Amino acid sequence: MSEQIYVGVDLGGTAIKVGICNQAGQLIQTYEGPTETEKGVDVVVDNIEKYVRHIVEQSPYSWDQLAGVGAGVAGFTNVREGIIILAPNVGFRDVPIRAILEEKIGKPIKIDNDANVAALGEAWSGAGRGIENCVCYTLGTGVGGGIIINGKIYQGFSGLAGELGHISVVPDLEAIQCGCGEMGCLETVSSATGIIRMAKDAVERGDRTSLALETNIAAKEVFDAAKAGDEVALRIVKRAAFYLGKSMAAVAATLNPEVFIIGGGVSKAGDILFNEVRDVFAKLTPEPLQKGVSILPAQLGNDAGIVGAAGLLLRS
Repeated sequence: MSEQIYVGVDLGGTAIKVGICNQAGQLIQTYEGPTETEKGVDVVVDNIEKYVRHIVEQSPYSWDQLAGVGAGVAGFTNVREGIIILAPNVGFRDVPIRAILEEKIGKPIKIDNDANVAALGEAWSGAGRGIENCVCYTLGTGVGGGIIINGKIYQGFSGLAGELGHISVVPDLEAIQCGCGEMGCLETVSSATGIIRMAKDAVERGDRTSLALETNIAAKEVFDAAKAGDEVALRIVKRAAFYLGKSMAAVAATLNPEVFIIGGGVSKAGDILFNEVRDVFAKLTPEPLQKGVSILPAQLGNDAGIVGAAGLLLRS
C-alpha cells in the first residue's frame, strides 16, 4: 500500500493555511490562501476545498494517497457532530462543516478548535513528541489550552475541556473581571492582554519604570524591560508567571501530565518567564506530582495548528 498523507487546515479570519503531513507528523508542504470571509460562508468553504485540492496537486502525492482532512478553527465546535457552532473571526454560526466538506472533497473530515489542534500538533511532532500525556498552554491575546491524554485530545463531556485560561487563580481582592464574565481567570494576568493591562496600570499609578504609555506598550516591551532590570516590569512578569505556575500545580494534581508545553507569543519571553514558572510550580506542587514533569517551550510555532489538524485523523 502506498504511503498515506493527511492534510491539516488552519482556518483563520484572514488566511486559510493548509499543510500535508505524513504518518509521523512531519510537515512536508504548506500553502496559504485568503479566507475571503466578506464573501460569506459558501465562499470560505469553497476556498478550503480549493486549497486542499491545490496542495495535493502540487505535491509528489496522488489524491488516492490522501487519507483525510482535519481542520482547526478559533471558536466553539461540536466535534462529535462536526459543526462549527460559533467562529466570529470567520463569520461561521452553526455550520455543519464536516458534512459539507465530506461531500465536496470525498474524504473523511475531522474538526476541532484551534487550541486543541495546536496542542495535538505539539504532542504529535513538537515539544511533546513521544509523550502520551501532556498539557499545552497558548499564551497570546488570551490563554488557550489543550489536554492530551493517552495520545489523544481530551474533550470532556461537551467538548469544552482544556479552557485553561478560565481557571480562577487570582484571589478575590486582586481579581478583575475576565472577558468570559467571571472573576480572577488566569487569562486576566498571564495573557499578553493581561500583561499589557498591568503595565499600563503601573504607569498610570506613577510607578518608576522605563515603560511609557506613549509607546503603545506591548508584552514584548514588558519582558525586554524586565530583562534590563526594570523592577516594575519584573514584578509584572513574576505575577504573570506565578499564576501560570499556580494553575499548572492545580492541573498536575488533577491530570498528572508528563509535560507542560507553553506556546503563543508570550512564550517567546524565554528564560525570564520559564524559570519563574518552574520555580512556582516546584513550590506549589506536591513532590510526587512534580517528579519527572517538564515545562517546555512549544517548538512548532505557527505550524502547530496545521500539524495538529492533520493529526486529528490519526489521534482523536
